[in-house]
Amino acid sequence: MDPLQAALLGFIQGVTEWLPISSTGHLRITEQLLGLTLPLLFDITLHVGTLAVILFFFRKDVKNIFAALAKGDFKSENGKLIPLIIVGTVPTAIIGVVFSNTIETVFSGFLPIAGAFLICGVVLYISKTGRDQKENITYLAALAIGVAQGIALVPGISRSGFTIATALLLGVRREKAFKFSFLLSVPAVIGALGLTLYEQHEALTLVGVGWTEILVGIAVSIVVSYFALKLLWKTLAGKKFYLFAFYCWLIGAILLMLILGNF
Repeated sequence: MDPLQAALLGFIQGVTEWLPISSTGHLRITEQLLGLTLPLLFDITLHVGTLAVILFFFRKDVKNIFAALAKGDFKSENGKLIPLIIVGTVPTAIIGVVFSNTIETVFSGFLPIAGAFLICGVVLYISKTGRDQKENITYLAALAIGVAQGIALVPGISRSGFTIATALLLGVRREKAFKFSFLLSVPAVIGALGLTLYEQHEALTLVGVGWTEILVGIAVSIVVSYFALKLLWKTLAGKKFYLFAFYCWLIGAILLMLILGNF
Protein backbone atom coordinates (compact mmCIF):
# COMPACT_ATOMS: atom_id res chain seq x y z
CA MET A 1 0.00 0.00 0.00
CA ASP A 2 1.28 3.45 -0.91
CA PRO A 3 0.47 6.79 0.79
CA LEU A 4 -2.13 7.67 -1.88
CA GLN A 5 -4.04 4.47 -1.19
CA ALA A 6 -3.73 5.16 2.56
CA ALA A 7 -5.18 8.65 1.99
CA LEU A 8 -8.09 7.15 0.03
CA LEU A 9 -8.84 4.66 2.79
CA GLY A 10 -8.55 7.46 5.38
CA PHE A 11 -11.01 9.56 3.38
CA ILE A 12 -13.48 6.67 3.19
CA GLN A 13 -13.08 6.02 6.91
CA GLY A 14 -13.69 9.68 7.71
CA VAL A 15 -16.84 9.92 5.60
CA THR A 16 -18.41 6.59 6.46
CA GLU A 17 -17.51 6.19 10.15
CA TRP A 18 -20.05 8.72 11.38
CA LEU A 19 -22.54 8.69 8.54
CA PRO A 20 -24.76 5.60 9.03
CA ILE A 21 -23.38 3.70 6.02
CA SER A 22 -20.74 1.39 7.56
CA SER A 23 -17.10 2.38 7.42
CA THR A 24 -15.92 -1.23 7.78
CA GLY A 25 -18.08 -2.33 4.88
CA HIS A 26 -16.74 0.43 2.63
CA LEU A 27 -13.14 -0.25 3.65
CA ARG A 28 -13.52 -3.97 2.93
CA ILE A 29 -14.97 -3.25 -0.52
CA THR A 30 -12.33 -0.65 -1.38
CA GLU A 31 -9.46 -2.84 -0.21
CA GLN A 32 -10.68 -5.70 -2.39
CA LEU A 33 -11.14 -3.44 -5.41
CA LEU A 34 -7.59 -2.10 -4.91
CA GLY A 35 -6.25 -5.62 -4.57
CA LEU A 36 -5.07 -4.98 -1.02
CA THR A 37 -4.98 -7.62 1.69
CA LEU A 38 -4.76 -5.68 4.92
CA PRO A 39 -5.13 -6.92 8.49
CA LEU A 40 -7.99 -5.71 10.65
CA LEU A 41 -5.43 -3.69 12.61
CA PHE A 42 -5.10 -1.12 9.82
CA ASP A 43 -8.86 -0.47 9.76
CA ILE A 44 -8.90 -0.17 13.54
CA THR A 45 -5.92 2.20 13.42
CA LEU A 46 -7.87 4.56 11.17
CA HIS A 47 -10.45 4.75 13.97
CA VAL A 48 -7.86 6.65 16.02
CA GLY A 49 -8.49 9.63 13.78
CA THR A 50 -12.26 9.49 14.07
CA LEU A 51 -11.95 8.90 17.83
CA ALA A 52 -9.93 12.12 18.10
CA VAL A 53 -12.76 13.97 16.36
CA ILE A 54 -15.33 12.57 18.80
CA LEU A 55 -13.24 13.61 21.79
CA PHE A 56 -12.93 17.12 20.30
CA PHE A 57 -16.57 17.41 19.23
CA PHE A 58 -17.88 16.29 22.64
CA ARG A 59 -14.96 17.68 24.65
CA LYS A 60 -17.20 19.50 27.13
CA ASP A 61 -19.27 16.37 27.77
CA VAL A 62 -16.17 14.20 28.11
CA LYS A 63 -14.60 16.71 30.52
CA ASN A 64 -17.78 16.89 32.62
CA ILE A 65 -18.12 13.10 32.68
CA PHE A 66 -14.56 12.69 33.98
CA ALA A 67 -15.18 15.46 36.53
CA ALA A 68 -18.33 13.68 37.74
CA LEU A 69 -16.44 10.39 37.90
CA ALA A 70 -13.65 11.97 39.97
CA LYS A 71 -16.22 13.34 42.43
CA GLY A 72 -18.19 10.10 42.53
CA ASP A 73 -21.19 12.08 41.31
CA PHE A 74 -23.64 9.79 39.56
CA LYS A 75 -26.74 11.95 40.06
CA SER A 76 -25.97 14.89 37.79
CA GLU A 77 -26.81 14.76 34.09
CA ASN A 78 -23.25 13.89 33.15
CA GLY A 79 -22.78 11.58 36.12
CA LYS A 80 -25.81 9.52 35.10
CA LEU A 81 -24.16 8.83 31.75
CA ILE A 82 -21.29 6.92 33.38
CA PRO A 83 -23.22 3.78 34.45
CA LEU A 84 -25.24 3.93 31.21
CA ILE A 85 -22.05 3.90 29.13
CA ILE A 86 -20.73 0.99 31.21
CA VAL A 87 -23.97 -0.96 30.71
CA GLY A 88 -23.88 -0.26 26.97
CA THR A 89 -20.21 -1.23 26.69
CA VAL A 90 -20.61 -4.68 28.27
CA PRO A 91 -22.60 -6.36 25.44
CA THR A 92 -20.38 -4.70 22.85
CA ALA A 93 -17.28 -6.09 24.55
CA ILE A 94 -18.75 -9.58 24.86
CA ILE A 95 -19.78 -9.69 21.21
CA GLY A 96 -16.40 -8.33 20.14
CA VAL A 97 -14.34 -10.81 22.16
CA VAL A 98 -16.46 -13.85 21.32
CA PHE A 99 -17.38 -13.24 17.70
CA SER A 100 -14.82 -10.82 16.16
CA ASN A 101 -12.71 -13.53 14.50
CA THR A 102 -15.79 -15.33 13.19
CA ILE A 103 -17.22 -12.10 11.80
CA GLU A 104 -13.93 -11.25 10.09
CA THR A 105 -13.87 -14.69 8.44
CA VAL A 106 -17.53 -14.93 7.42
CA PHE A 107 -17.84 -11.36 6.15
CA SER A 108 -14.76 -11.35 3.95
CA GLY A 109 -16.65 -11.58 0.64
CA PHE A 110 -19.06 -9.31 -1.22
CA LEU A 111 -22.18 -11.49 -0.73
CA PRO A 112 -22.44 -11.37 3.09
CA ILE A 113 -21.44 -7.70 3.09
CA ALA A 114 -24.18 -6.96 0.55
CA GLY A 115 -26.71 -8.69 2.81
CA ALA A 116 -25.52 -6.65 5.77
CA PHE A 117 -25.93 -3.38 3.84
CA LEU A 118 -29.49 -4.34 2.89
CA ILE A 119 -30.35 -5.17 6.51
CA CYS A 120 -28.77 -1.93 7.70
CA GLY A 121 -30.96 -0.04 5.24
CA VAL A 122 -34.10 -1.68 6.64
CA VAL A 123 -33.21 -0.69 10.22
CA LEU A 124 -32.38 2.87 9.18
CA TYR A 125 -35.65 3.22 7.31
CA ILE A 126 -37.89 1.96 10.12
CA SER A 127 -36.12 4.29 12.56
CA LYS A 128 -38.38 7.06 11.26
CA THR A 129 -41.25 5.43 13.17
CA GLY A 130 -39.59 6.29 16.51
CA ARG A 131 -41.63 8.65 18.68
CA ASP A 132 -38.70 10.84 19.75
CA GLN A 133 -40.14 11.74 23.14
CA LYS A 134 -38.03 10.34 25.99
CA GLU A 135 -35.53 12.68 27.65
CA ASN A 136 -33.72 9.99 29.63
CA ILE A 137 -32.02 6.79 28.55
CA THR A 138 -32.89 3.81 30.75
CA TYR A 139 -30.50 0.99 31.61
CA LEU A 140 -32.52 -1.35 29.41
CA ALA A 141 -32.24 1.09 26.51
CA ALA A 142 -28.47 1.44 27.11
CA LEU A 143 -28.17 -2.36 27.03
CA ALA A 144 -30.12 -2.56 23.75
CA ILE A 145 -28.00 0.19 22.19
CA GLY A 146 -24.86 -1.62 23.34
CA VAL A 147 -26.06 -4.83 21.67
CA ALA A 148 -26.70 -2.84 18.49
CA GLN A 149 -23.16 -1.48 18.67
CA GLY A 150 -21.83 -5.03 19.02
CA ILE A 151 -23.80 -6.22 16.00
CA ALA A 152 -22.28 -3.35 14.03
CA LEU A 153 -18.95 -5.19 14.07
CA VAL A 154 -20.36 -6.83 10.95
CA PRO A 155 -19.05 -5.10 7.80
CA GLY A 156 -22.03 -3.45 6.13
CA ILE A 157 -23.79 -2.73 9.44
CA SER A 158 -23.22 0.86 10.52
CA ARG A 159 -22.29 1.46 14.16
CA SER A 160 -23.75 4.97 14.25
CA GLY A 161 -26.71 3.84 12.17
CA PHE A 162 -27.63 0.87 14.34
CA THR A 163 -27.10 2.61 17.69
CA ILE A 164 -28.96 5.80 16.79
CA ALA A 165 -31.75 3.88 15.05
CA THR A 166 -32.16 1.66 18.13
CA ALA A 167 -32.34 4.70 20.39
CA LEU A 168 -34.91 6.38 18.13
CA LEU A 169 -37.03 3.23 17.98
CA LEU A 170 -36.97 3.15 21.79
CA GLY A 171 -38.34 6.70 21.79
CA VAL A 172 -35.17 8.53 22.85
CA ARG A 173 -34.95 12.14 21.70
CA ARG A 174 -32.68 12.76 18.73
CA GLU A 175 -30.11 14.91 20.49
CA LYS A 176 -29.84 12.38 23.34
CA ALA A 177 -29.53 9.49 20.88
CA PHE A 178 -26.83 11.35 18.96
CA LYS A 179 -24.74 12.17 22.02
CA PHE A 180 -25.06 8.76 23.68
CA SER A 181 -24.22 6.89 20.48
CA PHE A 182 -20.93 8.68 20.07
CA LEU A 183 -19.93 8.76 23.73
CA LEU A 184 -20.57 5.01 23.76
CA SER A 185 -18.21 4.63 20.81
CA VAL A 186 -15.21 5.92 22.80
CA PRO A 187 -14.64 2.85 25.04
CA ALA A 188 -15.58 0.59 22.11
CA VAL A 189 -12.91 2.04 19.81
CA ILE A 190 -10.27 2.08 22.57
CA GLY A 191 -11.10 -1.51 23.49
CA ALA A 192 -11.06 -2.70 19.87
CA LEU A 193 -7.72 -0.98 19.26
CA GLY A 194 -6.18 -2.52 22.38
CA LEU A 195 -7.45 -6.03 21.61
CA THR A 196 -6.41 -5.90 17.96
CA LEU A 197 -2.98 -4.50 18.82
CA TYR A 198 -2.48 -7.39 21.23
CA GLU A 199 -3.51 -9.98 18.64
CA GLN A 200 -1.98 -8.43 15.51
CA HIS A 201 0.83 -6.15 16.72
CA GLU A 202 3.19 -7.32 13.97
CA ALA A 203 0.58 -7.62 11.21
CA LEU A 204 1.13 -4.22 9.57
CA THR A 205 4.88 -4.70 9.35
CA LEU A 206 4.41 -8.10 7.73
CA VAL A 207 2.29 -6.63 4.91
CA GLY A 208 4.60 -3.67 4.37
CA VAL A 209 2.49 -0.90 5.93
CA GLY A 210 4.71 1.70 7.56
CA TRP A 211 4.25 4.79 9.70
CA THR A 212 3.89 7.05 6.66
CA GLU A 213 0.81 5.20 5.43
CA ILE A 214 -0.65 4.98 8.94
CA LEU A 215 -0.21 8.69 9.69
CA VAL A 216 -1.52 9.77 6.27
CA GLY A 217 -4.62 7.62 6.72
CA ILE A 218 -5.28 8.93 10.23
CA ALA A 219 -4.71 12.59 9.24
CA VAL A 220 -7.14 12.41 6.33
CA SER A 221 -9.75 10.61 8.43
CA ILE A 222 -9.57 13.34 11.11
CA VAL A 223 -10.25 16.18 8.69
CA VAL A 224 -13.01 14.43 6.77
CA SER A 225 -14.80 12.87 9.74
CA TYR A 226 -15.29 16.22 11.47
CA PHE A 227 -17.44 17.49 8.61
CA ALA A 228 -19.18 14.11 8.29
CA LEU A 229 -20.18 14.27 11.95
CA LYS A 230 -21.64 17.74 11.53
CA LEU A 231 -23.55 16.55 8.46
CA LEU A 232 -24.95 13.60 10.40
CA TRP A 233 -26.26 15.87 13.16
CA LYS A 234 -27.84 18.21 10.62
CA THR A 235 -29.55 15.27 8.93
CA LEU A 236 -30.70 13.78 12.23
CA ALA A 237 -32.02 17.09 13.53
CA GLY A 238 -33.90 17.58 10.26
CA LYS A 239 -35.55 14.16 10.71
CA LYS A 240 -34.00 12.86 7.49
CA PHE A 241 -31.82 10.20 9.12
CA TYR A 242 -33.82 7.38 7.54
CA LEU A 243 -32.89 8.57 4.04
CA PHE A 244 -29.47 6.94 4.42
CA ALA A 245 -31.35 3.65 4.02
CA PHE A 246 -31.57 4.22 0.29
CA TYR A 247 -27.81 4.57 0.02
CA CYS A 248 -27.28 1.31 1.93
CA TRP A 249 -29.77 -0.47 -0.35
CA LEU A 250 -28.00 0.95 -3.40
CA ILE A 251 -24.59 -0.32 -2.23
CA GLY A 252 -26.09 -3.70 -1.40
CA ALA A 253 -27.69 -3.92 -4.86
CA ILE A 254 -24.45 -2.90 -6.60
CA LEU A 255 -22.53 -5.59 -4.74
CA LEU A 256 -25.11 -8.20 -5.71
CA MET A 257 -24.80 -7.16 -9.37
CA LEU A 258 -21.02 -7.44 -9.16
CA ILE A 259 -21.42 -10.93 -7.74
CA LEU A 260 -23.85 -11.93 -10.50
CA GLY A 261 -21.41 -10.53 -13.03
CA ASN A 262 -18.69 -12.76 -11.55
CA PHE A 263 -16.61 -9.71 -10.61
